[in-house]
Amino acid sequence: MSRAQQNTLLSIGLPERDQLNKELGGGIPRGSIVLMEGDYGAGKSALSQRFAYGLVDEGASVTLLSTELTVSGFIDQMYSLRYDVTKPLLNEELLFLAADFDSGGNFSDTDADRKELLKLLMEAETMWNSDVIILDTFDSILRNDPTFEALVRNNDERQAALEIISFFRDMISSGKVIVLTVDPSAVGDDAIGPFRSIADVFFELQMVEVGSDVRRNISVKRFAGMGSQVGDSIGFSVRSGTGIVIESRSVA
Repeated sequence: MSRAQQNTLLSIGLPERDQLNKELGGGIPRGSIVLMEGDYGAGKSALSQRFAYGLVDEGASVTLLSTELTVSGFIDQMYSLRYDVTKPLLNEELLFLAADFDSGGNFSDTDADRKELLKLLMEAETMWNSDVIILDTFDSILRNDPTFEALVRNNDERQAALEIISFFRDMISSGKVIVLTVDPSAVGDDAIGPFRSIADVFFELQMVEVGSDVRRNISVKRFAGMGSQVGDSIGFSVRSGTGIVIESRSVA
């Protein structure tokens, strides 16, 4: 890989732990939107956590917004994968935000403000100061925004997505990376379609049960600005005490 390519990529590091960065061609292109799509249990959160840990280890600043984990749950989860985030959190290299909508919402204490979650998300300036911003899971934010839901009911999905997409484009114009995880079974294709269209990097995560084993796979649907050749299919597993393990690779 040339020096110019290295300067345009954000390495997700950990070459001594796994081969994920190598499989992805040396890192994620700066100034890109990454869409990571998969059903429940496909490994979206585990890959997001691996991205966050590796990026911070390589010197990038990261914000990770989770709609599923509390702060203590996040630390416990990372520890179980042998991703020690204590120092990055204390040094403010990693900003973790918990958005538990079922417990009243993270962005506001009032029901009225919850009606504009996407607007509040865009106005949360501190979280967008990082080099990489990970929203896990993005579909949960969409589903809990009544304004977005109302537009979807009126078949105005693209209008509903327009404002947040414009905001994302403004953010990545300065070289930031935005990672969105989505469960396609939780939102309609029409609602998530615009985000698929604008994603610079699009991963589809698949999970297949083979006997008593669960096999996971990253299907690379799009990878604009890749470094080295990226395979079209990357097998992986999630192991307690180890983290992400690359199982196989198929080159397109």
